[in-house]
Amino acid sequence: MSSTTELLKGAAELFPGEVVTQAHVRHLDLPFGAGRFALITLDNGLDHTKPTTFGPQSLANLNAAIDQVEKEAAEGTITGVGLTGKPFIFAVGADLKGVELLSRHEDALAIGKGGHDVFRRLSGLAVPTFAYYNGAAMGGGVEVGLHCTYRTVSKALPAFSLPEVFLGLVPGWGGCVLLPNLIGADRAVSVIIENSLNQNRQLKGKQVFELGIADAIFEGADFLEQSLVWTANVLKGSVAPQRAEVDRGDAWDAAVARGRAIADSKVHGAAPAAYRALDIIAAAKDGDLSAGFDAEDQALADLIMGGELRSGIYAFNLVQKRAKRPAGAPDKNLARPVTKVGVVGAGLMASQLALLFLRRLEVPVVLTDIDQERVDKGVGYVHAEIEKLLGKGRINQDKANRLKGLVSGVLDKAEGFADADFIIEAVFEEIGVKQQVFAEVEAVAPAHAILATNTSSLSVTEMASKLKNPERVVGFHFFNPVAVLPLLEIVRGEQTDDASLATAFGVARKLKKTAVLVKDAPAFVVNRILTRFMGEIQNVIDEGTPVEVAEKAVEPLGLPMSPLVLLELVGPAIGLHVSETLNRAFPERFTVSENLAAVVKAGKRGFYVYDSGAPVLDPEVAALLKQGDTVLTEEQTRDRVLDAVAQEIGLMLEEGVVAEAQDIDLCLITGAGWPFHLGGITPYLDREGVSQRVNGKPFLAPGVASVPA
Repeated sequence: MSSTTELLKGAAELFPGEVVTQAHVRHLDLPFGAGRFALITLDNGLDHTKPTTFGPQSLANLNAAIDQVEKEAAEGTITGVGLTGKPFIFAVGADLKGVELLSRHEDALAIGKGGHDVFRRLSGLAVPTFAYYNGAAMGGGVEVGLHCTYRTVSKALPAFSLPEVFLGLVPGWGGCVLLPNLIGADRAVSVIIENSLNQNRQLKGKQVFELGIADAIFEGADFLEQSLVWTANVLKGSVAPQRAEVDRGDAWDAAVARGRAIADSKVHGAAPAAYRALDIIAAAKDGDLSAGFDAEDQALADLIMGGELRSGIYAFNLVQKRAKRPAGAPDKNLARPVTKVGVVGAGLMASQLALLFLRRLEVPVVLTDIDQERVDKGVGYVHAEIEKLLGKGRINQDKANRLKGLVSGVLDKAEGFADADFIIEAVFEEIGVKQQVFAEVEAVAPAHAILATNTSSLSVTEMASKLKNPERVVGFHFFNPVAVLPLLEIVRGEQTDDASLATAFGVARKLKKTAVLVKDAPAFVVNRILTRFMGEIQNVIDEGTPVEVAEKAVEPLGLPMSPLVLLELVGPAIGLHVSETLNRAFPERFTVSENLAAVVKAGKRGFYVYDSGAPVLDPEVAALLKQGDTVLTEEQTRDRVLDAVAQEIGLMLEEGVVAEAQDIDLCLITGAGWPFHLGGITPYLDREGVSQRVNGKPFLAPGVASVPA
């Protein structure tokens, strides 16, 4: 028994739930007299929507297939070996369900070595090897192909990436070493670092080819057939794939430096994965593959045993699993059909909502507002956005015409909403205004119609309190920009019934949003936590801590932007309004900053100016600030801010604002861009000991977003 087989056999015991991938070998005669060819197909035996992954047993199966073709290659009975996947899926990397169960460094190291030992055998065969990327390829699925001599890719390939850094790992089965040696360090940094830290950006088939990862590209319909013809030509010598020479001089070092700058801008040194990957890429400049693979093994093992990966897997499971089964959602069979949507308001937010409903539901959408000019502007916005989609080739002319025909605007709510099934308001954030709007809508809407509010902080129960049928009112809180952020906080008022709630969740699914059920509590989830977070930052500034110290204090969280830049994005006026709402509800914890109020009164859009390209404190804002004489250090500021957030989350869970801490994290990840490597916020608070210090206990059980005990 080989050492690789023994290694994988031992590791298999640690992956009890592995969905095993088979590696089937079949033989065929290539055209043009290119000889007998061995084709290995990866297939986990499930339906075509289920991904093919690599756990220890899966690697062992591939290893056994390579045993067979290695013998045939040595005997001279085959001229080459190919590797492909089942329809639509090549392979999507390591079995993360097993990885998160590992509790010993030596076991994690064995997984890295096992993958390397199997994959690198492909490059050591006595005949050329070919990877045919026929479908989705990620992580180890990409890397197994990099060990082959040649690669082809399908034009129809929907997703190709090395997402490990996004999750808190490094590409550990050859990616950090082989990719820069194939396409150059700069392009490799784009794939491994930049794309990963940009919310796991995926490549399409054409991009894979243009980057030089694949040597040839073919249409999806007959991809394998064309790849085999091309293979025959390569083996016969009539086709000689050309590759650009890799620059191993200053360009390599510059690429690594660019990668470090990207990592600094995204995670501010708070997450190690990107930096470990860049260290390996830097060392790969000399082309020593064995040393590089050893470095990948060590980095992989270290990171598997670290908190970042556990948080990354936790976050991944929240987005991929929990988001699809919202906690507390009613029976979906109670949902009523929605064949027409009404939107009260025609401003920017309302127009974005109209566009979203139109694109996803493809039903008539009608906007109303207080005058024809506003209505026309709202409809014009939707038409203009449809034209943009047409111009980008996202939709064809027929669909563009159909969508334009489905959107309209009227002044008379009775005319617009008499046959609407779902009506959402997006008007001024003032309870009296919203109550009046709902009263007007209830008077003309059908009895079954859902009345939804996009309020960001006001009470849904109070909004519905003066209606004849308050049971059909539901909170439907989107996040801006509507088309980008996935989160939709669905708020159940005190009298909201199951049918209305089920309809709201049904609409959310069609809108392709991540819906989280939220109790009717001030500012709900995201805005409440962010307001407490940003409010504490504002407090320490007001008390005397310099702005730059307060901002820098939270950099170790690796947030996508600093608190005051986020405030600028949200809008100081909106931030002030939410803080005033929460101050009325919880005056002992939420303050209203006089400095923020002064900034809003002065009409400033934020604290910074960008004349030099970088954010600099606006001198006019600096002149407005009135500060005390209490100056905190970065560490003191960070502790104070995190303590406040941990306290607020603890209180929200006690109040039952959401079902579990997992929903808090899901909301922050999908509604506020909180980093995957934190797992949201509660794993970080647990890992740093803040939860225990503030609440006397962690938010999550041992082994959830952490190494099993």
